[in-house]
Amino acid sequence: MASALKNLSDYDESTLPDGEKFRIGIVVSDWNKHITHKLYQGCYETLTKHGVKEENIETLQVPGAFELPGGATMLMKSKSVDSVICIGCVIKGETQHDEYINNAVAAGITNLNIATGKPVIFGLLTPNDEQQAKDRAGGKYGNKGVEAATTALRMIGVRNSFETKKSKIGF
Repeated sequence: MASALKNLSDYDESTLPDGEKFRIGIVVSDWNKHITHKLYQGCYETLTKHGVKEENIETLQVPGAFELPGGATMLMKSKSVDSVICIGCVIKGETQHDEYINNAVAAGITNLNIATGKPVIFGLLTPNDEQQAKDRAGGKYGNKGVEAATTALRMIGVRNSFETKKSKIGF
């Protein structure tokens, strides 16, 4: 859905589980840090607002967006986390560089979700220009970091609901 049709910071709080017992990793790219650090701030504040303890949030900074899946893998291997949120920003330039990076990050995050069974959240902005990035990092369209945090909380809740159910037919 286009950001112009939905504010990234709007969500239904009733759909979120209490995060008190959750451990969450956040991997944030330093490239375009004037954008990514605002996304991180929105993400972090949303997690703590919904009960995630500060000591249960592990943050890892990586050089660029391409390193987000690798950073997520490192966090999952070294820390016991329920989910990892990947935050970055790739602004379109004069070449197709942005397409290669965005596709690689999307594929890497998808593969981690499948391989680990843990929610790895795509918090990567892929704007055409800097103004679009600012509009989605706390500007007129809200903050993608807030959306990434709420997605992580909801997905942990979904995953936990499956872990508590026992199948009656042997699966």
